[in-house]
Amino acid sequence: MDKLYIIIPAYNEEETVAAAIAQWHPIAEQAGAGSRLVIIDDGSRDRTLKIASGLKKKYPRLTVLTKENQGHGAAVLYGYKYAIRKGADYVFQTDSDGQTLPSEFPVFWAHRKDGGLLIGCRTYRQDGLSRIFVTKTLRLVLLAAFHVWLKDANSPYRLMGCGQLQDVLRNVPKNFFLSNVLISVLYSKKNLGVSYYPISFLPRQGGKNSISIRKIFKIGLTSLWQFFALQKIWERHGYSMGTGRDTDSRELQAAPCKQLHKNMKKERVPL
Repeated sequence: MDKLYIIIPAYNEEETVAAAIAQWHPIAEQAGAGSRLVIIDDGSRDRTLKIASGLKKKYPRLTVLTKENQGHGAAVLYGYKYAIRKGADYVFQTDSDGQTLPSEFPVFWAHRKDGGLLIGCRTYRQDGLSRIFVTKTLRLVLLAAFHVWLKDANSPYRLMGCGQLQDVLRNVPKNFFLSNVLISVLYSKKNLGVSYYPISFLPRQGGKNSISIRKIFKIGLTSLWQFFALQKIWERHGYSMGTGRDTDSRELQAAPCKQLHKNMKKERVPL
């Protein structure tokens, strides 16, 4: 049977992490032998890590990891790479704030053999008009920067096969903040396939969002610069984006992510 790793990053989610574990652990149990629910504590300052770690005896498929605080993008990358190292066949990512529903996952799992990136398109949203505006704006930014049209590139509800994902991650700079967005772009540009399935998106079920609208605006400006700079760097340094392969350079084939990160720093692109 296929081995599924469910990756859930958590930062200061002491009010919601226990419920998230209770809700998603049955999915790991149903997926097959060796499947795991992985909580990535991103250097929380509250009791998130303590609460999650205290539930490991109750939930045998639960793994709790902790790392220094580097943001959501770095946390999901950490989780993806962990799943790949552990031999997962598929990785699914969602968040710990209770806005997504495990009951909508079976449709994704049923279509896992279709390949590519399976994204939950937040059709039924209850997270506010400002967040919806951000999603619509992001579509236009990605169209301008990468010439791709993605309905919900940053959705925290996505299923990926680890074989393809490992190849895609080679072109994602270390600790890139909007890593899920960039991964969506890469799946589209490499013609690996992007499929959408409608999902609900509830209001946050507790705690406070660590990213305010003001921060989102600031992140958006930085990301806009990053996106356009990345596209230029990929073109300049030989990253082949539509052929399903990486650059012809042996040096970059060995470590394209490291080289891309170096090129971004050299050209003063903020990371």
